[in-house]
Amino acid sequence: MMRTRVGTLALTGLALLSAVGLAVGPASATESGTPDAASYGRGHDGPVIVGHRGAPGYRPEHTLASYELAYRQGVDWVDVDLVPTKDGKLVARHEPEIGGTSDVAKHPEFAGRKTTKIVDGTPLTGWFTEDFTLAELKTLRAIERIPDVRPNNTIYNGHFSIVTYQEVLDLTKRLGRELHRTLGTYPEVKHSTYFASIGNPVEPKLVDILNRNGLNRANAPVIIQSFEVSNLIALHREVRVPLLQLTSASGAPADFVAKGDKRTYADLVTAQGLRQIAKYATYFGPDKGQIIPRDAAGNLTTPTSIVRDAHAAKLKVQPYTFRNENSFLPTNLRSSSDPTEYGDIFTEEAAFLKAGVDGFFADQPDTALEALRERANA
Repeated sequence: MMRTRVGTLALTGLALLSAVGLAVGPASATESGTPDAASYGRGHDGPVIVGHRGAPGYRPEHTLASYELAYRQGVDWVDVDLVPTKDGKLVARHEPEIGGTSDVAKHPEFAGRKTTKIVDGTPLTGWFTEDFTLAELKTLRAIERIPDVRPNNTIYNGHFSIVTYQEVLDLTKRLGRELHRTLGTYPEVKHSTYFASIGNPVEPKLVDILNRNGLNRANAPVIIQSFEVSNLIALHREVRVPLLQLTSASGAPADFVAKGDKRTYADLVTAQGLRQIAKYATYFGPDKGQIIPRDAAGNLTTPTSIVRDAHAAKLKVQPYTFRNENSFLPTNLRSSSDPTEYGDIFTEEAAFLKAGVDGFFADQPDTALEALRERANA
């Protein structure tokens, strides 16, 4: 039942866009006198929905197709994970290891580049973006990262290329003109300490791209995010765009570990830790389990004080990641034992909105926007 409801929402919207070329934008909201999906996604009057790696519930993540679909579904922001190439370009990939997100294993000319590396203390075996030039990466094609959960997305395997951050920015400009609204990105600096240690840091490349695109300004549609701390503190002195501190439900920032700093993510999300974050960041992006934990059976419990403490520190709270599939939902909100089926995502998202979050990252942006509409109309 839930799968049908959400699937119909997505397909209906896409059918309209394809058939008549309609764009959801501020003009339609003004003409109708009522807010539309885009106005909710923009956060002028409420929470912000960020397309997590685009719209990966429907297209392989970090592809132009995924980003474009997210924007067309109504969000104004997409999350873009950034990793460097051998020749110093920034590409959109969840991790530097691309064996699980591209068809590199099918390219015999790159077989010799398969290797094992230690990234933030964890051994990873595969192919890494920093060992390829951009031209070489452009010969590869993206594939679905979690085919066991999203088998329908595998029909797009091989259809989309690996893209640069510049290409994503170009897409925001082109679509922004078409949809008559400003579109933005949340670039995430991935594995800052690791890439700095191999002499291929992400941050200078990101600052250079922002400068070249006229985006290093306070009102630019860019919010930089990272799971590490020292790089954000340094960026706070270099850029004028807002910063977002990500935290995990376990472990510690890689830069803390590398420096022997004993603090963990748990320390960062205390009231005192959040006040420290507020000295350099405007946004705070916790694992959603840090806001509403689950009990031993996997059901949602009651909210912690994190949202209240973050707001007291003047931070906006945007947790991650909301996904429709049973695999990712609380036990009591699953529709069946099938991990690929949709469960009751609306109830989960409503619980977090009630807890006071200022938005969140979602793999199915259309569903998240519908949750905002339902809350506004309640």
